[in-house]
Amino acid sequence: MELPIITNDWTIFIDRDGVINKEKKGEYILNWNEFIFYDGAKEAIKIFNSLFKTIVIVTNQRGVGRGLMNEIDLSHIHLNMQNEIEQEGGRIDKIYYCTDTENTSLNRKPNIGMALQAKKDFNNINFKKSFMIGNKLSDMQFGRNAGIGTVFLSTTNPEIMFPNDAIDF
Repeated sequence: MELPIITNDWTIFIDRDGVINKEKKGEYILNWNEFIFYDGAKEAIKIFNSLFKTIVIVTNQRGVGRGLMNEIDLSHIHLNMQNEIEQEGGRIDKIYYCTDTENTSLNRKPNIGMALQAKKDFNNINFKKSFMIGNKLSDMQFGRNAGIGTVFLSTTNPEIMFPNDAIDF
């Protein structure tokens, strides 16, 4: 795939754990004290602000569904994350999350429920003018399923082999 020309009407979907913040392999980020930004993540989002009209986070948060944390804990993490991003001059337009434990849930990636929610909330979203940045093949498949271009970061899954049909970049 050749990199398209990105104009200011594009959208970027970003996974959270393993992309914006360090992921705890096999565990969950349960509170703000466990949330650690990757070096450069806040700066990258600031750069995205000048390139993309809409910036949304789409994140599976099964820890809530399993009772390891509650939605208040999750909201606290997201509020603090957004505040720090804004302090660096960046913005996140909205955070979509799925607390469902079943993989069959429409909202759980790789299913496209969160993409459909975003499209409903932001009528400017065109999936053909969108990218999904993630660190798991389920993020890439989410992009594929919604017709969104995919960008893979090997932060926590360096064993993923390239080329891969689900990964554009």
